[in-house]
Amino acid sequence: MANNIRNIAIIAHVDHGKTTLVDKIIHASKIFDAHQQFDDLILDNNDLERERGITIVSKNVSVRYNGTKINIIDTPGHADFGGEVERVLKLADGVLLLVDAFEGAMPQTRFVLGKAIALGLKPIVVVNKVDKENCRPDEVHEQVFDLMFNLGASEDQLDFVTLYGSSKQGWMSTDWKHKTDNLIPLLDAVIESIPAAPTLEGTPQMQITSLDYSSFVGRIAIGRVHRGTIKEGGNMSLMKADGSIKKVKVRELHVFEGLGRVKVSEVSSGEICAVSGIEGFDIGDTLADADNPEALERISIDEPTMNMLFTINNSPFFGKEGKFVTSRHLRDRLFKETEKNLALRVQATDKEDSFLVFGRGILHLSVLIETMRREGYELQVGQPQVIFKEDDNGKRQEPIELLVVDVPEESAGKVIELVSMRKGEMTIMEPKGDLQHLEFMIPSRGLIGLRNNVLTATGGEAIMNHRFVDYEDHKGTIPGRIAGSLISLEAGPGTAYTIDKLQDRGSFFVDPGEEVYGGQVIGEHTRPNDLTVNIQKGKKLTNMRASGTDDNAKIVPKRQFSLEEAMEYIQKDEYLEVTPKSIRMRKILLDENERLRYAKQAD
Repeated sequence: MANNIRNIAIIAHVDHGKTTLVDKIIHASKIFDAHQQFDDLILDNNDLERERGITIVSKNVSVRYNGTKINIIDTPGHADFGGEVERVLKLADGVLLLVDAFEGAMPQTRFVLGKAIALGLKPIVVVNKVDKENCRPDEVHEQVFDLMFNLGASEDQLDFVTLYGSSKQGWMSTDWKHKTDNLIPLLDAVIESIPAAPTLEGTPQMQITSLDYSSFVGRIAIGRVHRGTIKEGGNMSLMKADGSIKKVKVRELHVFEGLGRVKVSEVSSGEICAVSGIEGFDIGDTLADADNPEALERISIDEPTMNMLFTINNSPFFGKEGKFVTSRHLRDRLFKETEKNLALRVQATDKEDSFLVFGRGILHLSVLIETMRREGYELQVGQPQVIFKEDDNGKRQEPIELLVVDVPEESAGKVIELVSMRKGEMTIMEPKGDLQHLEFMIPSRGLIGLRNNVLTATGGEAIMNHRFVDYEDHKGTIPGRIAGSLISLEAGPGTAYTIDKLQDRGSFFVDPGEEVYGGQVIGEHTRPNDLTVNIQKGKKLTNMRASGTDDNAKIVPKRQFSLEEAMEYIQKDEYLEVTPKSIRMRKILLDENERLRYAKQAD
C-alpha cells in the first residue's frame, strides 16, 4: 500500500536558492488566503536568517497538487548546521538537489548529498540560476552525475530527472534553453519520480527528529510515523537513548497543512506529524507501542568540534544596555537552547557564573550569541577552543576539515602560503572558469582567524567553504595573531588629538568621543607586545597661537568587526563583551598592575 503523500527535502550548498524555490512553490500552490500578504523568503522567519540570507533551522510546509500532498522540508546549507540536515533527511523519501548553474557542486553539496544517498533517497536535480551570466548548465549536470557516482549511488538513484530554471523568476523546464512561465514541470517530476510514502502495517513506531515549543502545551515532538497508526489519547512507550522505556500518553496530534498545522485524531505511517503531551523526550527517541515497544535506529549526529567559555558581563559598563544580566538568566537560556539545538552541548564549570558551550564551529556558536544579544542578554565569551581527543594509544587527536577556496589566479599563491602556515595540506589545484579551485585538509584550529587574512590578501575576492571530515593526529603548534593589543589606561571618551598622535603605534577600534573603560582593547599594536595608552588626554591650551603648527587631526576611521571576526580575533587573555547594542574586546584582567603580576607568575 502507498499513501498519496510525497515527502521531499530540499538540499543544497549555501545560497544556491533553496528557500527562494520553496517560496515560489508556496505561491504557485495558492495556499494563502486571499487577504494574506507575504514577503519573499517566507520560511526564513527569524531576523537573523533574513539578514544573513541563510537558513539556520529546518522547517516543514506542505502543498497540495493534483490531489497529492507534498511535504517539503527546507534544510540549512551550512556545515555548522549539519545537525539539522542529518535529522530531517530521516523524514524524506526523496531529495531535491539544487545546484547553482555557474558554481556547480560545492563542498556542502557533497556533504548533504552523501547523507541522502546513504539513506537510499531518490534525487531530483534542479540546476538553478540558469539566467545568470557565464552559467554552464550542461557541465554542471555532468558534474553532479560524476559526484553521485563517486558517492556510491545505486542505479535507480543515478537515473535521476534533471530540471533547469530560475527559482527567483519562478520557472522550471526540462530544457534550459526553453523558458517556461511556471513551476508545473517541477511539481510533475516530484509526483512522477519520488516514491510515495509507503504504508507499513503493524504496531506504531515514530522517531522524534525535531521539536517545537508552545507556551500552552509545552514541548512538541515532530517526526514521521514509520509504521502503524498513532491515535489521539493513545498510550505509548517512549524509548530513550539509555535503553529505558517510559509510558506516555498522546494528548494531541497535528499534521502540516500549508504554512500551518491542522489537528487530527489519528496519523498513519508515511505522514509527518507533531505530537503534544509527551514530556522528557530527546531528539532521536522512538515513540512505540505501549505493550510491544520496538526502537528505531538512532540518528547519528556529528560531534561538536569547538567550545567557548560563556560568562556573565562584569565590565564597568555592565547592565547599561541589556535586560538579562545575571548568571541565572544565562544558565536558563543556555540549557533551554540545548533542547532544540541538537549539535550544541552546555557544561557547567567550577564557577557559578561560567559555562562551557560546545558547538560545530564559529558560525554555529555566533548565531547563538547573536540571538541572545537580540533577546536582551549581556554576556562575555572567551576565545574559541578546538576540542581535542585521545586515540586508543593515548595519542592526542584534533578535528581536521576540508577547506575549499576559489580565488583569482594571481592571488592563489598568497592563499596557499597562508593556509600552509596554519598546517594546511593542499590536495587539489585546478582551474574553474577564470578562478583557481584549491582544496586543503586543515586542522580546525587553523581556520580560526583565517578568513580575515585570506580576504585581506585577496582583496575580498576569495570564496571559502569548509566542512568537518574526521579526527587525526595533532599537527603541532600553529602561529596565532602576531600583533599585540592597544589597551585603554583610563575610562572616558577618547580625544581626537591623542588618537591622532598615537596612530603610528597601531590601528584603532574606537572613534574619538566614544566611551571606553580601563582595560578595554581599543586597537591593534604594530608590535607583538601589548601597549597600554591614554587616549583621554586633551591638547594643552594656551592663549598663544603658533602659526602653521595647529594641524587638524587626520584620523583613520576605526576598524569595524563583525561578531564572528571579533570572536576569531581575541587572544587567550581577552574576553569579548556582547550586549544588545555593542561588541567590545577587553582584557580578562582590567587592571594593568594585576596583568603584570599575573604575567610574572606565569613566567
